[in-house]
Amino acid sequence: MEKHAFNGRILVIGCGSIGQGVLPLIMRHFTVTPDRVVVVTADSRGEDVAKEYGISFIIDPLLEHNYQDIVRRYVGEGDFIVNVSVDVSSAALIEYCLRNKIFYIDTVVEPWLGYYTDPSLSVSDRSNYALREQALALRNLELDGPHTTAIIAHGANPGLVSHFVKEALLNIAKDTEHATDVPKTREAWAMLARGLGIKVIHIAERDTQNSATPKKIGEFVNTWSIDGFHSESCQPSEMGWGTHEKTVPADGREHDFGSKCAIYLEKPSFMVKTRSWTPTAKAQYGWVVTHHESISIADYFTLFEDGKAVYRPTVHYAYHPCDGAVLSLDELAANNGELQKEQRLINNEVLPGGVDELGVLLMGHAKNAYWYGSRLSIDEARNAAPHNNATSLQVTSSIIGAMVWAMQNPTKGIVDADEIDHQVLMNVARPYLGEMIGEYTDWTPIQGRGKLFPETFDATDPWQFENFRVS
Repeated sequence: MEKHAFNGRILVIGCGSIGQGVLPLIMRHFTVTPDRVVVVTADSRGEDVAKEYGISFIIDPLLEHNYQDIVRRYVGEGDFIVNVSVDVSSAALIEYCLRNKIFYIDTVVEPWLGYYTDPSLSVSDRSNYALREQALALRNLELDGPHTTAIIAHGANPGLVSHFVKEALLNIAKDTEHATDVPKTREAWAMLARGLGIKVIHIAERDTQNSATPKKIGEFVNTWSIDGFHSESCQPSEMGWGTHEKTVPADGREHDFGSKCAIYLEKPSFMVKTRSWTPTAKAQYGWVVTHHESISIADYFTLFEDGKAVYRPTVHYAYHPCDGAVLSLDELAANNGELQKEQRLINNEVLPGGVDELGVLLMGHAKNAYWYGSRLSIDEARNAAPHNNATSLQVTSSIIGAMVWAMQNPTKGIVDADEIDHQVLMNVARPYLGEMIGEYTDWTPIQGRGKLFPETFDATDPWQFENFRVS
């Protein structure tokens, strides 16, 4: 396997499931020696993995008063920070990296500890929309010379799925004989989506990985970061808001700042469910969990005329996690968002045969709906890379692909996943993604409804958000 030349140092912040999974891929894909990689994290999780690769492992939590001093010890100009932590401000680290010409990537735009539950902040201010706007505002930072590349929110989702959307659009165009070249600009991609008739995009995921040990009462079980999943589940449910939508939900609110490409509901994500579809499950319920890509994809595919948005798809996450996490979320909701005392991250104990089916469901075009994405089994993940399960490998391979793009494009400043060349990213990540599947379906969210019980739904337009929402 070709190694990409990188002569600097790499600081990995955080070493949970993603930090542990990305270490072997960093050593595999880049010309760095163990003495040029350091892990700085808040606890001992992952210490054995770092030691396996001869990588220094430092327990020294980054806090608002000390993060600059800690970072300064390990990296400087030309080096790379891989931030896979929670409760460490992305905006603070991005500004530091821009000022000191350090490459940067994270998998989610994180705030300092306590932000999500701060009663002094409005629901709008606690949203991913607001966190993204804070990060993007740093594009206006006045510096001498070009801004070093800093990639925000680039794991599996957010991140990888933005590239799935572009591949899915090209596939639909081919299959519907909609002549197109590969778009080269943001506007051209949006025009393609509008020309195809895309009204709704779900990041539609089904995780069937499970442990032989069932979830206990009072325990939160998950296949990836429990802290991260809990945090986003307690944030308001959010979605990019399409121009085809007739009405904003009764509990929906618009933001009064920024791009205004999204809305939020005055409900936590763990209380909002949606109808969706994946190839394995077919019709399924998922949670409308707030995610960065719900906003960035909608923003990227917006078309304006005379300053007014004339096209934008509705975009949101539709997540059905592993069965243990489903039960964990129900219990979390019953306790009004208070995290269970016991937590169990299932990784090495995942039973054979489980898959993470992660993709995008594009709806409203001539062939109705099209799911495109990765079906990766735990068995394939274990064979492809150590210290990964199916969920984590979709994240870690995407991180590596984005790092490669950053090294090839060192002065792009702050970029969303949607602004990266999807072909470069997929060339790196694809070998780790298992089976790439594209499947059409005639499913709609109103299919079969109203037969047994009276229901209110819009039969004239199946792609209205209220038709998807589970009341």
